[in-house]
Amino acid sequence: MRYTLPLLEEWREGGIVKDLIETMAILVAVSDGGSLSNASRALKVPLATISRKISELEAHLNVKLITRSTRSLNFTDSGRSYVLMCRRILDDVREAERAVTGEYQSPKGHLTITAPIVFGRLHVLPVVTKFLQAYPDVDIKLFLSDRSVDLLEEKIDLALRIGELPNSSLLAVRLGVMRQITCGSPDYLEQFGQPETPADLKKHQCITSTILGSASRWTYWNGKSKQEVSVHSRLEVSNAEAALEAAVQGIGITRAMTYQAASFMKKRQLDVVLRNFEPAPWPVNLLHASGRIIPLKLRAFLDFAAPRLKSDLTRIASVFD
Repeated sequence: MRYTLPLLEEWREGGIVKDLIETMAILVAVSDGGSLSNASRALKVPLATISRKISELEAHLNVKLITRSTRSLNFTDSGRSYVLMCRRILDDVREAERAVTGEYQSPKGHLTITAPIVFGRLHVLPVVTKFLQAYPDVDIKLFLSDRSVDLLEEKIDLALRIGELPNSSLLAVRLGVMRQITCGSPDYLEQFGQPETPADLKKHQCITSTILGSASRWTYWNGKSKQEVSVHSRLEVSNAEAALEAAVQGIGITRAMTYQAASFMKKRQLDVVLRNFEPAPWPVNLLHASGRIIPLKLRAFLDFAAPRLKSDLTRIASVFD
């Protein structure tokens, strides 16, 4: 959208062109603080001004953004969506100011990054530490979680995601793919035999983990046809690492992502079975918001991390070839 004179006239008629950015900042502060009074204290702006600004904004938009009672304050669906857009606009304004004032001569500032727990510890953390050594004016908060966090709501600059991406306004940098494998220890497979088809798993002891979906039903593919198999869960654990450790001890067959099992494969402690029935590989991406201006600190990290993580994925894949 071009900011033409007619658009400015339209804003003037609404009475907010002078302080639209300020009103957006107030609305975001109310969202962050959970109340008008908390926003008033944080911004050091009178409570009456906070209330008036939001009322004027709602009148201008002709939309209810907040519902208020004597005990609580809640954002409407429209209000929550508008707050997310306000955050993006305010971030763009800050980045434009930094660019104009020369702050972008070298990367500096704070980055918040999230990644899955194990992949983050094994592969993202080493990249982060090397980046910090190369860029002394950038600080990083690395949030490791298997939960898919909302980048905008939780103020995350960059996320590493394993799996298919939902449609969104986020920008993705493709790093590669990751396989989901089925494996068991050589001793177990020698004693009980290798399953030739997914149906053969019904005769085996299995170690299950809810991290990869249903604990007792495993999904495989035969060409284009999906096949679900009910397995006997001799042991159920809460994460793939524990399942792999139990598989190494010969308790049974388990499933995992290749990055989780790579170290065991290198030591020949596990063998892969049912290769021809594996699900399609999962894509691995770095995600960030689609602002018109990418902060230099984020661009520097993307340029630094992407080739290194791509190389890691290639090395992981080679273990299973």
